[in-house]
Amino acid sequence: MKGVHFLVTLALLALATSLASAYDPSPLQDFCVAINNTNSAVFVNGKFCKDPAIVTANDFFFPGLNVPGNTGNKVGSNVTLVNVDKLPGLNTLGISLARLDFAPYGLNPPHTHPRGTEILVVVEGTLYVGFVTSNPNKLFTKVLNKGDVFVFPIGLIHFQFNIGQTNALAFASLSSQNPGVITIANAVFGSTPPINPDVLIKAFQLDKNVVDYLQKQF
Repeated sequence: MKGVHFLVTLALLALATSLASAYDPSPLQDFCVAINNTNSAVFVNGKFCKDPAIVTANDFFFPGLNVPGNTGNKVGSNVTLVNVDKLPGLNTLGISLARLDFAPYGLNPPHTHPRGTEILVVVEGTLYVGFVTSNPNKLFTKVLNKGDVFVFPIGLIHFQFNIGQTNALAFASLSSQNPGVITIANAVFGSTPPINPDVLIKAFQLDKNVVDYLQKQF
């Protein structure tokens, strides 16, 4: 009887594995380099593929992540994203990379990546990071120091805040060649065209003057 239970369990696991898929569809060949000229391309998952006969090492290369991003903005942070648009060789491989620079007390504001989980490692400084679950919205936070790693599950709102008096640096990998980003404040108060103020007044329980002010900031 135990043998039957084992076989049933094994069958269910095999079925579940066969039905599972990555967030980015798995590649159907060794590589599929993105190309904008589709005249001689074959379309598969992701972008059009460059003819393998004319692929070069440069298609898999991106320079410059050693250069700090400009943090001279309102939030004091800068994200340099290396996705399939900047590194064509990422096409269909289900991964991308980002450099995150922070001025003292700089913030990467609450945002979400609709198509990718993010794993972050702190290289310099001290970051206060966190994410919020789907309803009922539980908050998970942690203070990260140099060498610490934290993961932000796909689609959940998260943030990183430099709580130190010096610059901070982190690198993040995301489980999509094009994870996308929705910065919450910008999306809600700075969309084009703007969301009807009556919607925001009701949703946030704010005075109309406050909503008008916030929309002008974005």
